[in-house]
Amino acid sequence: MKNYKLILIALLFSTGMMAQDRGSVVLDVYGSYTFSNNVNFDYGDLKIGDGLTYGAGFEFFPQKSTSVELKYLRFDTSMDVDVPIAANDVNGDGAFNYILIGGNHYFDNGNNAVPYLGGGLGVAITEGPYGGSDTNFAWEIKGGVKIKTASIVSISLQANLISTVAPSGTDTYWGYWGPVAVQDYAYSYQFGLGAIFGFNFK
Repeated sequence: MKNYKLILIALLFSTGMMAQDRGSVVLDVYGSYTFSNNVNFDYGDLKIGDGLTYGAGFEFFPQKSTSVELKYLRFDTSMDVDVPIAANDVNGDGAFNYILIGGNHYFDNGNNAVPYLGGGLGVAITEGPYGGSDTNFAWEIKGGVKIKTASIVSISLQANLISTVAPSGTDTYWGYWGPVAVQDYAYSYQFGLGAIFGFNFK
């Protein structure tokens, strides 16, 4: 049994490369550790805990070094809302559901390990600790190294940053004609480190 495992590993990570060609479609499976962060707003702050982000998506290559990507990610986490003027804080478990469209550029140098940079835009559907959800704008930037193999499978090691932008009340400013209410926003910045398993269908 051990011999079969060694043969499989040798085939998967052999020095030959199966590069993504023009017109390739890759199924990506994502898994990463996302660090905790604080979100500040006018009347308090929200602490978002750390946890696992996972999901899947498709990558289409109109050119060999450039891809268009559509993906879904889910981040299950704890949420601790601290509002000093409130009688009770809101604590519990929640989640972020990301639907993002974007792309990657690969700096292909002919080696097995190919650096890349990418990004995306979309929405974050936030589930609160006690039910309900809220949909807001989200964006992502990322970078990493894609390790090609002789099989249809590739592995990418990646760092990424996803931000959710949510309205959080209004600020009042005095103008020529009197007070003016301006929409205020809260920003979350979630940094993650993880891996992507890609399955090339072409």
